[in-house]
Amino acid sequence: MHVAVTGASTGIGEAIARELASAGASVTLVARRRARLEQLAGELPRAHVVTRDLADLTQAADWIDEAERALGPIDVLINNAGVQIIGATADGDVEDGERLLRLNVFTPLRLVRALLPAMLARRSGVLVNVASMAALAPTPGMTYYNASKAGIAAASEALRGELRGSGVHVVTVYPGIILTDMGEKGLQKYESSLALRLQPKGDARALARRIRDAIERRRPRVIYPRMNALARWFPGTTRLVMDALTPPLRT
Repeated sequence: MHVAVTGASTGIGEAIARELASAGASVTLVARRRARLEQLAGELPRAHVVTRDLADLTQAADWIDEAERALGPIDVLINNAGVQIIGATADGDVEDGERLLRLNVFTPLRLVRALLPAMLARRSGVLVNVASMAALAPTPGMTYYNASKAGIAAASEALRGELRGSGVHVVTVYPGIILTDMGEKGLQKYESSLALRLQPKGDARALARRIRDAIERRRPRVIYPRMNALARWFPGTTRLVMDALTPPLRT
């Protein structure tokens, strides 16, 4: 099995790559930081390294042929690469926001479009789109990020229905606060509060195990930490809680 993981150099992406490699997969690692990718590749049984700035749409999918020559057809795509911007919308840089949208939404959809025809022809494949709990419970101070994750989540959920019976499976992943470098930095953007301290937090390795299980068992989605599943079933209540209890941004 050939798995391609974007944003593989650290955090959730690295954990997914390690988890699937431990299950015997060959892994293509895609990210900007070559040194990190090569270090990770050296620790995996069979890996191929691709250095790309995936926010540049001109090179978003140009690595696929090279990766398939190295490891064979891509059986599983993990759309994980993403960035997060937290801050007052009125003060934000529009160019940074639009770069985020390219990386978090446009590139994943380009990759899906590039790989889907061959998967359909084989009647086999898995598309994993890493969204966020921000898609279900938009957080104040994260305007562009909320928009991007709601967009990729909606596209992913719709695609799963579209491809039902085709042999191609789609998994939508909704991580909550995961204690990675990005997650820790995000928490520091908000003032300390009891609500923030009590919010469930998760581990990248545990999330990676759940994603592997969803791929193997053809599960439609992963919501982690599990308590966050309440947001999917009670969106109105979740919206009220987020509005009332999200602490102010640090100034």
